[in-house]
Amino acid sequence: MLFATQPLKIWIRNFKTNLTPVKLAYNVYEGTNTDKTLPPLIVMHGLLGSKQNWRGICRELQTKIKQRIYAVDARNHGESPHIHAHSSANLAEDVAEFIRQQGYAKASVMGHSMGGRAMMYLALQHPDLVERGIIIDISPISVPRGISDMENILLAMKNISVPKELSMAHGRRMAEKELKTSIDPDTVSFIILNFKKRKTGEFYWACNVDALLHNLRKFSEFMEHIDQKPFTKPMLFACGKDSAFMDPGSWPEIKKIFPNSELDWLDSGHMVHIEQPVKFVTIVGQFLNKPI
Repeated sequence: MLFATQPLKIWIRNFKTNLTPVKLAYNVYEGTNTDKTLPPLIVMHGLLGSKQNWRGICRELQTKIKQRIYAVDARNHGESPHIHAHSSANLAEDVAEFIRQQGYAKASVMGHSMGGRAMMYLALQHPDLVERGIIIDISPISVPRGISDMENILLAMKNISVPKELSMAHGRRMAEKELKTSIDPDTVSFIILNFKKRKTGEFYWACNVDALLHNLRKFSEFMEHIDQKPFTKPMLFACGKDSAFMDPGSWPEIKKIFPNSELDWLDSGHMVHIEQPVKFVTIVGQFLNKPI
């Protein structure tokens, strides 16, 4: 079932009553070639990421396009507010409000994984605000069994306990050692970027582990909340050939939701922009520079 039936629309309407947006932290990228009159590009990271992870990509992309670029911290991540509610609908509403707060009528949007689902939701629920979109290694149809793996990762993060007396360097090494007993080293290297120390000495996670863990199953819910017409403006799906997050067999169904979309496969896993940064920036730049 592609779009919601009438009985579901009542439930969807109720679901949407708790979508109070939060004010997102952000970094902005612009240069001598930036045309501030153009709709900007809004970039949202994936689960357990942050706007800081996108500095290199945004700086390089900024040299190839004329749009101003905003990289945001999603709610419950980085420097954005921590709040119990967390879903694609919440994240989409945050970005919608962000676009309005910055004084734009519309924007191009780009999101990886969790951020990609948020941007798809935004495009379907607020098509007037979205000029075009780039969705990185995520599908609106389904997600892999990795949800249970993410639960294990978040539980491991939640159970970390490091004495406040340790220095940042020693505390980080202790946290890494504990995490590697249940999580692969590459994943630990990524999530440990969230490990911080307060001035009072306590160690903490920059992301809201409790809220993310509580709401993680909502990540697998997407089409259940969609009651809008297909989004007909340009969309680029940039996906990893070695990733399980995009099933090639689902492309015909995706085209029903985003009929004006194209799909690029890159030689990478789920972290497309990290594993293939040069090719990724090239195809995104070309897509954004195409006239509509």
